[in-house]
Amino acid sequence: MLGPDWTVFDTEVDVKVLLSLLLLAALPAADGGREEVVGEPTTHIVAAGESLIEIALDQDVGFNEIAAANPGLDPYIPPAGATVVLPKAWIVPRSAVPGTLVVNLSEMRLYLIPYAPGPPISFPVGIATEADATPLGTLRVVAKQVNPTWFPTPAIRREDPELPVKVPPGPENPLGTHALRLSVPALLIHGTNKPYGVGRKVSHGCIRLYPDDIPRLYRLVDVGTKVIIVREPVKVGVRRSRVYVEVHVDEDYSIDLLAEAKRLLAHRHLLEHVDAALLDEAVKQHSGLPVDVTSAAGPIAGAFTGQ
Repeated sequence: MLGPDWTVFDTEVDVKVLLSLLLLAALPAADGGREEVVGEPTTHIVAAGESLIEIALDQDVGFNEIAAANPGLDPYIPPAGATVVLPKAWIVPRSAVPGTLVVNLSEMRLYLIPYAPGPPISFPVGIATEADATPLGTLRVVAKQVNPTWFPTPAIRREDPELPVKVPPGPENPLGTHALRLSVPALLIHGTNKPYGVGRKVSHGCIRLYPDDIPRLYRLVDVGTKVIIVREPVKVGVRRSRVYVEVHVDEDYSIDLLAEAKRLLAHRHLLEHVDAALLDEAVKQHSGLPVDVTSAAGPIAGAFTGQ
């Protein structure tokens, strides 16, 4: 399991990742210990010939996220010189429990929640094409593999009879360089040889990470770690005494997004501190970014716990 010394970083971890985590850890926590809203959105200027797909890969965000945050831009041929919003801020899922992995299918993002107070490490993911192919609930990591061999299931081989019985490690292996096997047979969290599928519905049920992200996650997760798989299209949180809402459109989960936002805010005793017009606009825009919906009355007095 993830131990108390989880925050001791591997020497191979990217320096930029370490610096960003230290910055986030310095932010004041809404509940007195654990951040609810982490990160900050940034921007990128489109270079000639660049697409949002390539920018997403380079900036470690999913295609779904960058497309939702920039609805006015053609994701495939954005004009050179255009400003792209990089969605690098998130509200931590309410299902987050210290020492666990949380996969929110609605936003196509994975969170590694530390035992110690502080921000999670988060990665974009690719998910299943079929809504019920990835089970919701609490699973466990039962094995870890470097350079895994892929054994296509009978169902996959029926779809593509030319597939071999097994695919050895290498550039043709869709599992990439590392895999975490879960407590449901044939269900894995793994890398990919097709990175442009991250932030999309591309798999038969497995959860895919960018090739550069999966080794980092692999080093930080032990066999036995709980993996909580959820659908949370709406998330709410408090940061610096202000109320934020984050909304995603999940085509596989029919729900009234505004009603869900109000329900979550009421449960947190936050609804009275929210501007109804700002909340309505945040839901309509469903940008996938944390949006400040605090009423004109100003910041909240006191702290709020639990979601």
